[in-house]
Amino acid sequence: MDLQRFYVSVPIASFRVAQAREYWETYPCPPPSTVYGMLLSLVGEQNRLAHRGAEIALAITSDPQRLVDTRAPYPSVVLRTLWRVKDAKVGPGLGNNKRPDFQEILSGLHLSVWVREGASEKASASLAERLALAFDTPANVDRFGGLSLGESTHLVDEIRRWRQDDPAKGLMLLADDQGDLSLPIWPDHVGSQGTRWGQFKLDDMALNEQPPERAWITIYPPETDG
Repeated sequence: MDLQRFYVSVPIASFRVAQAREYWETYPCPPPSTVYGMLLSLVGEQNRLAHRGAEIALAITSDPQRLVDTRAPYPSVVLRTLWRVKDAKVGPGLGNNKRPDFQEILSGLHLSVWVREGASEKASASLAERLALAFDTPANVDRFGGLSLGESTHLVDEIRRWRQDDPAKGLMLLADDQGDLSLPIWPDHVGSQGTRWGQFKLDDMALNEQPPERAWITIYPPETDG
């Protein structure tokens, strides 16, 4: 089994809670779908179906700050203009089709990300294999734009292979039916009916080379059987 592990550093990021409206709260960690999208972008894959069935695991290795954390030197919240569709007679982002909203952000997010070939992954070269090739021969990767974790402005500062001196403990994302985190595994970008959700919790644990099985998340849309 080809297992790849990476260190990811993102200075600022926001992963909007699905139910958030006027005040955009953020999840404490990126949803699996967001991490998958970043990995596809890294290898230059534009078709998100290309590696359905791939398996990922992730853990937070830093103490990212946000508004509710009083240890932060300043509130991690921004006021931004958001687009909406309220008046079909004017263009997007004009008139009533825009509004100011507060967005909560995380600062100083560091992750450990594992990727392995899934049992149902049908690609001729798995996502894990393509990631390995991307790091071995980066000149052969055909991609465009900055590498982001979520929104295009939330750029990845560093992504590299994991080192032995990287953090030995962190908060692992684990599947748990009673967990307090409901995160998208496969998003529906048009509506919400096609979104596949998973129930998770973050658990403090040692970050061994091989995550426990309940940390592995298979990425696939809801209409397939995985």
